[in-house]
Amino acid sequence: MKRFFQLAAAAGLALTMASPSFAADLPRPAYKAPVYVAPLFSWTGFYVGINGGYAWADADWNGTSGSASTKPKGGLLGGTIGFNYQTGAWVWGLEGDFDAAWIKDTATGTGICAAAPGCETKSDWFGTARGRIGYAWDRWLPYITGGVAFANAKLTTAAGASDSNTQIGWTAGLGVEYAFMGNWSAKLEYLYADLGKATCGSGTCTTDTDVDIKANIVRVGLNYRF
Repeated sequence: MKRFFQLAAAAGLALTMASPSFAADLPRPAYKAPVYVAPLFSWTGFYVGINGGYAWADADWNGTSGSASTKPKGGLLGGTIGFNYQTGAWVWGLEGDFDAAWIKDTATGTGICAAAPGCETKSDWFGTARGRIGYAWDRWLPYITGGVAFANAKLTTAAGASDSNTQIGWTAGLGVEYAFMGNWSAKLEYLYADLGKATCGSGTCTTDTDVDIKANIVRVGLNYRF
């Protein structure tokens, strides 16, 4: 019996001494680094920017004292301010802009517009206040937009007499914006604006003459988001 206990103790000691080397030979579990998931891009926040583009319009003079069809066109350059709020893929926004404008045209017609150089329609500034609804694909944001448009309209007869009007109408359009380099984004948009009827008063045009103004605008913009 004594010899049995001696043999058991010797076997236990041998197993204890062999276990570290046996454990070292076992395969170690592979370590996998956690998968990196980039944070989702968000359009939410305020932004400011610049914009510039080109406008072409129809401005038709109609009155008992004369008529003419002018087609004012020219450049635009100005600033933009806005705010976006994103819920899921939908982006809801408000945007305002104000541009200096170089839009004008002169055309001959009848009555007060018959003599050269004809009647002139001119605009020195243009602005909008609009809502935007977009659907985001990460950094791409196509959107539709609509709201209020306002501009000045200077109406000059062939004799050189002028009337100035501030026009308020509506605008609608669509565009696409792309975010890059952190907080910057660039956009391209088209707007249609109906600025209503400007009036050349009887003091200038002999009798009140309406000038119906509708414009198309294509602009690019660069925004910085906060």
